[in-house]
Amino acid sequence: MLITLLIASPSAAQSAGEYLARAGDCVACHSLPGGRAFAGGLQMATPVGTIVATNITPDPETGIGRYSLAEFGRALREGVARDGHHLYPAMPYPSYARITDADVKALYEYFMHEVPPVRQANVATAIPGHLAARWQMSVWNLVYAPSLGFTPDASKDARWNRGAYLVEGLGHCGACHTPRGWGMQESSLDAGGRRFLAGARIDDWYAPSLRGEMATGIGAWSASEIATFLKTGHNDRASAYGTMSEVITNSTSHLTDDDLAAMASYLKSLPARETQKPWSRDNGGAPPSAVYAAACATCHRDTGAAAPPYVPPLAGNPTVLDEDPASLINIVLNGSAPLVAKGVPDAYRMPQLREQLSDREIAEAVSYIRTAWGNHAPKVSPEAVAELRRRTAASTDRVVLLRMK
Repeated sequence: MLITLLIASPSAAQSAGEYLARAGDCVACHSLPGGRAFAGGLQMATPVGTIVATNITPDPETGIGRYSLAEFGRALREGVARDGHHLYPAMPYPSYARITDADVKALYEYFMHEVPPVRQANVATAIPGHLAARWQMSVWNLVYAPSLGFTPDASKDARWNRGAYLVEGLGHCGACHTPRGWGMQESSLDAGGRRFLAGARIDDWYAPSLRGEMATGIGAWSASEIATFLKTGHNDRASAYGTMSEVITNSTSHLTDDDLAAMASYLKSLPARETQKPWSRDNGGAPPSAVYAAACATCHRDTGAAAPPYVPPLAGNPTVLDEDPASLINIVLNGSAPLVAKGVPDAYRMPQLREQLSDREIAEAVSYIRTAWGNHAPKVSPEAVAELRRRTAASTDRVVLLRMK
């Protein structure tokens, strides 16, 4: 399900806690479409079953109103609830372990004193019995959960360290962009790991590499292009799609320019995992595709250059060049989610084509896009399109208006 939550624009009077809640994008997981902000109920599919987000409003009966500061911090950073039961790591506490004591206190003050209480009972998760036992998470934590705290890298400047704190911690970017290990843990949690932010399949999308690969990562992007993308959801190279649209709408578009520059500085420092040449027009283009000409060329042009920043170029686009074509197939099938950057809706959205085009036609168009204009990526089969069509049949694409307070 593609859901965009539009939250209140920040004002000069916003508290530190509200700003941190935006940075952590808490509203996205802990709010139900059509419901009250932070009241829980959103279902999240995982490989072991469905986890349902809990009520984190200050209601004393169904929310966190009886949590002390210490209990709040333990749940946030260690994944242990007030009554002692372990949370599943769909709650990104391995990343939140880096949050400082001061920021934990600011978040606590915000949730306890600024968020309106909502009396809404929590819904049980749907995980098979042998996997649902919470005690198993204590073993998982011993193996995979990091120690508390963020240690600045003395060899880096203050901007880089601020970016590391936001990307590795509050922003929990690795939850989507880092591949998982056999225990479903993020294979790395910080810049010291070569697989950190190296790209990963999540739901029916592929979250691309945020490292320095020239073709499939952001190695060709400047720091200012990264910051612009985080602020607006667009730049001259790409546009946000899938759940990244929600991240832009709810979180990063509300951050300060200094914090966005810090995140960009940090991301630009991550080396590529593999050597790649920059994209270039070196093959003269693939044979013309009739489907592309009829369904895509009007917006993306015969040259694949499109009309950035709102209509992203397809020539040299990292999403097009990724080995995993899930995101490209998904966006052709289901279109792009609404994107609202700091209260301003985007001017263009990719339409759904699942009703207009067959699996064979979509496979033809996507294969053409991945091999034309100097692009070099494997073609896709009609069977791969059919599988994603089946998996995303119940997808919805709508804006849900919520306010953080």
